Amino acid sequence: MATYLYRIGRWAYLNKFKMIGIWLLVLVGMGVAAATLSKPTTESFSIPGVPSVKAQNEMVEAFPEKPKFSENIAITYVVQAPAGATLTEPEYQAAINTMVDQMKQFDGVKAPESIANPFDTYGTQQNPGSGRDAVVAFNEETFGTSPAEAQADAQVTSPINADATMVQLGAAFDVEAAADVSSVAHTEMDKIADQARDSGLKVEMSGTAMPQPAMGMTSELIGVAVGAIVMILTFASLVAWGMPLITAIIGVAIGMMGVTAATFFFDLSSETPILATMIGLAVGIDYALFILSRYRHEVHRSKTRAEAAGKAVGTAGSAVVFAGATVFIALAALFIVNIPFLTAMGLAAAGTVLVAVLVALTLLPAILGVFGEKAFAGRIKSLNPPDVTKHDPARRHNGQRWINQVVRRPGAFAIGGIVLLALITIPISGLKLGLPNNGNSDPGTTERMAYDMVVDGYGPGVNNPFVVVVNGSEIADESQRLVAFNGLVDQIRGVDDVAEAVISPGDISANSETAIISVIPASASGEDATQDLVKDLRGMESNVAEQTGLTYGVTGQTAIEIDVSDKLSSALIPYLIVVVGLAFILLMIVFRSILVPLTAALGFLLSIGATFGATVAIFTNGDLGLVGNPQPLVSFLPIILIGIVFGLAMDYQVFLVSRMREAYVHGMSAKEAIIDGFSHSSRVVAAAAAIMISVFAAFMLQDMVFIKAMGFALAIAVFFDAFVVRMTVIPAVLALLGDKAWSLPKWLDKILPNVDIEGDSLNKTLAAEEAAREVAAGAKV
Repeated sequence: MATYLYRIGRWAYLNKFKMIGIWLLVLVGMGVAAATLSKPTTESFSIPGVPSVKAQNEMVEAFPEKPKFSENIAITYVVQAPAGATLTEPEYQAAINTMVDQMKQFDGVKAPESIANPFDTYGTQQNPGSGRDAVVAFNEETFGTSPAEAQADAQVTSPINADATMVQLGAAFDVEAAADVSSVAHTEMDKIADQARDSGLKVEMSGTAMPQPAMGMTSELIGVAVGAIVMILTFASLVAWGMPLITAIIGVAIGMMGVTAATFFFDLSSETPILATMIGLAVGIDYALFILSRYRHEVHRSKTRAEAAGKAVGTAGSAVVFAGATVFIALAALFIVNIPFLTAMGLAAAGTVLVAVLVALTLLPAILGVFGEKAFAGRIKSLNPPDVTKHDPARRHNGQRWINQVVRRPGAFAIGGIVLLALITIPISGLKLGLPNNGNSDPGTTERMAYDMVVDGYGPGVNNPFVVVVNGSEIADESQRLVAFNGLVDQIRGVDDVAEAVISPGDISANSETAIISVIPASASGEDATQDLVKDLRGMESNVAEQTGLTYGVTGQTAIEIDVSDKLSSALIPYLIVVVGLAFILLMIVFRSILVPLTAALGFLLSIGATFGATVAIFTNGDLGLVGNPQPLVSFLPIILIGIVFGLAMDYQVFLVSRMREAYVHGMSAKEAIIDGFSHSSRVVAAAAAIMISVFAAFMLQDMVFIKAMGFALAIAVFFDAFVVRMTVIPAVLALLGDKAWSLPKWLDKILPNVDIEGDSLNKTLAAEEAAREVAAGAKV
């Protein structure tokens, strides 16, 4: 491999403008594709095949007019009267009527004729409207419910709370996705709320039509700025630092435009491009940084700069290929869990990593060709550059001082690092998972305030109702079927944590074979009791079917979220086994050792455990007071975090340990090889880790809690893995193992392909070519 990569790097250096032209064509082509094929992202996190989605599909099949829970793009106003007043007072009724009239004029509003003042259409128990009367009549005539019970059922489905101090007004939009709601409509939403507030009402908003948090450029700019400072310190040059940034930005731009174009073919969540940007920017800088650092080293040992570029791509480029391959495997392997939105996120990020690798291997040497001898110009003499010429005195840097201490007392450093990470892992016992909803939004947002108002005015479960879709086709007699439906409602009301259960008009299908039971829990969506309720309702289904002939499924947005979280949790172990197994094989091929890949994998478990512990402590437990709104971690964060962190951990493993192996196979003792390899690679690995930490940590400035937590988790994971595991624990363990670390059974050595990551075959090829040239030159003479 090293020989092929050498030729690619050398050709790119010598044919710099051709290579740059190729990438410019790719950039333009992807831009055109993104501009012509892009579609809005989706906010749906449903998983085909889970019980809640099956029940939802059955509901839509029986009731075609009902939208799926995630597809209704609407806004809801929660309106509350001032303390001591009710909304029935004339001045507040006038304000509500004004709101209704303005909502009918929304840009893109759907069925404006259906928007009405609930006090006119539904009414209160003291002053009922036609809607309330219809519910009462339906219950009395269909199920023989007593008048008092029918009135109680009518109040359950009322948009007006029992004491008429609060009402919910809604409007839907005739669009396919939330991103299609116009900015004009968003402005109108705020204007209506502000005018109602001026009349003395308390008004807050929620719903899928609300503006979604936009991803600003601040995070990327901060990450890039810190990365620039780190690279200036690393190369002690005012020119070289910009090259990794140029290539990384181009790679991310191509990757992002590819993700945008992919929305034409796949449903991608709004988090997908953010994740791809985050990982693409980090690895793009790092991969270019590794090759550029090796290039500087090779410049002093090669006859020409073109040869140095080829050697850098052949050696460090080989490490980049395998490091990128581990990240790619870890991300692309998300398809194993068979969760569409997660698969899309993983493949998008993996594609961006692939682009980053290709850019580093080809575009970077071309840019080096453009700068030529000026690649490391603007030297800052006060800094200590990593590689010196043969005329400069040797310099001792902190990496050498550190590794000497580690190798001198390997047991203490190994045990100390392991104990430290184990202690930080302890809070992982409090890990809680969930999906984003208004209940865990920041307290100052209108969505969170609307959620809290509903809890106070209607009860905590009104924000997260369940829907039980009942199939009664096995009961031939229609009257008996209706009796069975009503009996199931009574049975559900007796289940723990059920506040109310009702069947409303329009919730029995035209053929009377399917009914929808709306279930209001007594607890909020994030509470354990709500999740237990789903299990209890599903657990009694078999007995209900046996006793009555009815079958049913439990669905609703909250039920779907619970199923998604359960599915993701159950997929963690299989995913981890597959990813670690594939990467173990890959690393075994790279290092031709069993113990080195094993220590790499065990070290990853230490860093990921400490990462989860720290993230739970900060974001769920609220420790140190760094987060003002502690909440469960987003349910798909752990599996994505494992994929990304494992890939990055193997990056550092490959770059650090490959230089150690290179020294070992060239005749150094085990400990000498650790010191030599670490001395050559520690500075650039530390710089790469610092850049990644800054890039990831900067994403904590984003509005979305998921992105904040992901940015923190990735940043702290890189710190733990790079500085504690890869630069402390692993060298210490390798020093304890000695020569055994590099041993490989002979039978296995024959099976594994030799990829020559150290570049031995490349050096032999170059030596042979040089000898042939000398012979030819001698013959001419």
